[in-house]
Amino acid sequence: QVQLVESGGGLVQPGGSLRLSCAASGSIFSSNTMGWYRQAPGKPRELVATISSGGSTNYADSVKGRFTISRDNAKNTAYLRMNSLKPEDTAVYYCNFRQVVAGLPVGSWGQGTQVTVSS
Repeated sequence: QVQLVESGGGLVQPGGSLRLSCAASGSIFSSNTMGWYRQAPGKPRELVATISSGGSTNYADSVKGRFTISRDNAKNTAYLRMNSLKPEDTAVYYCNFRQVVAGLPVGSWGQGTQVTVSS
């Protein structure tokens, strides 16, 4: 089991920046993927960005060029740097961790952190 602790959400004005952090602990294998998803009120949860332990990244089209995902493998921590924030980025952001255990994919979710973009 892997536990995730998120931090860094808050209220920011349009055009501002925030950085989210997600620290993973527990039974972690060297090959894994960490990512961020978000859910706005009344909408389904959607992918924001993912990063593998090897450094490969994937972004939603809506955040490309504005958000940057990174990780520190030694700390089992992923970061999401969000620049040029827009009101439509307002959502609860969830950290996700997944790895393969005994041939089966296993995932964990963080508790979520609120990001509000408003003037």
